[in-house]
Amino acid sequence: MRSPLPSPGVDAPGEHTRILDDGHTIPLLGLGVWQVPNGPECVNAVGWALEAGYRHIDTAQAYGNEESVGRALRESGMPREDVFVTTKFYPGGTDPAAEVEQSLKRLGVDYVDLYIVHWPRRGPIWMWPGMEHSHELGYARSIGVSNYSVAELNNVLGVATVAPVVNQVQLSPFEHRRALIAAGRERGIVTEAYSPLGTGRHLSNNAVAQIAARTGRSPAQVLLRWSVQHDLVVLPKSTHRERIVENAQIFDFTLSGDDMAALDALDRTSGTSRARETKWW
Repeated sequence: MRSPLPSPGVDAPGEHTRILDDGHTIPLLGLGVWQVPNGPECVNAVGWALEAGYRHIDTAQAYGNEESVGRALRESGMPREDVFVTTKFYPGGTDPAAEVEQSLKRLGVDYVDLYIVHWPRRGPIWMWPGMEHSHELGYARSIGVSNYSVAELNNVLGVATVAPVVNQVQLSPFEHRRALIAAGRERGIVTEAYSPLGTGRHLSNNAVAQIAARTGRSPAQVLLRWSVQHDLVVLPKSTHRERIVENAQIFDFTLSGDDMAALDALDRTSGTSRARETKWW
């Protein structure tokens, strides 16, 4: 087993981190806990990730597991400032500042490092003043969005006093939203990849398997490394200790130009500027 990745601390930039446009630092690798039930399964997954060197945990109000994430953080004994914590505003609510205050209580922390709008329900901008208020109150060090298209990003930027620094969207070689990523880069918005393994569907792809065999890596590591080499923050989800550890081992190898091109060719979105092919809201 390879050694865990280094633990530089959230505000110590390095090869495993990115600088956000507001000056804060975000680790490139994070553990996502979507669909992980509140309770021991979530506590264990987060604890194992922190042991393996992850310094970024991504949860949401809609996930219902903020309490377990907070418990795992406390039980880890790690200083709060060493772990980048993200939660998301559930847009079925009305007041992002009031909702994040409740998130902080469930998490047992004084602030989150990143607070993002989970999806643009009822339009992309109505909640932004509340997001900015969350930032002004110190509840969130950085604010951003999720599942926003280029047009929706432009809507927010048109009204924002504090601009979003992150857009978290579904991304992988099979959903390579080139236009959306490029637009974010032009606007100073870091793109985060959720479901980078296609909830497991992409692991059995023949092209991915061939690259994995040639490089001596797992299919999951190949897919995650693809994201890193495209300068994306990547958020794999797992509740299995060995896979959590394996998914962390993506910083000690590089995919060749040919391998990256072969993975890029798997895109099924035609490089779209959209965040989703089919919206659920």
